[in-house]
Amino acid sequence: MARAANTGLLKTENPDIGNACVVVIRTEWNSAIVDELEKGCVDELQQHKVKKIITHTVPGAFEIPFAVLSFLQSATPRKRPDAFIALACVIRGETAHFDYVCKAVTEGVLQLNLSLPMPTIFGVLMAENEKQARDRAGGRGGHRGREAAITALKMISLNRSLKK
Repeated sequence: MARAANTGLLKTENPDIGNACVVVIRTEWNSAIVDELEKGCVDELQQHKVKKIITHTVPGAFEIPFAVLSFLQSATPRKRPDAFIALACVIRGETAHFDYVCKAVTEGVLQLNLSLPMPTIFGVLMAENEKQARDRAGGRGGHRGREAAITALKMISLNRSLKK
């Protein structure tokens, strides 16, 4: 199992994020698990003194790329966020729906990262069952919401350093 402990993700200095704004796009599906992801994500962002955290809810993971793009298009240049974080939980069922949704949200977030001037962080759990999802939302598998927040902070710092 891939875990944050297997990387340096959680073992780095606090990135310089100054007056950052982060937009969290979260889903309604599997809300108990996504609530935990969001709680850990927002808590981590607040610990690092992110100035502004905006949360929007969409029905499912498939809608995340649309919500990110719509938010950005509606924001004035001075009100653009420094990063987006996508939070969702897709649990395998008895049909191929899982495969299609996972592929679509993965490719959607990839396209956002290749085309937008700020990162979209992939905090989407793709689990075989509910136990596996809960393990990754604060259980024995770590906390993917917190990890998404840390990734956002690091990418904001990188993006700012590259613009200097």
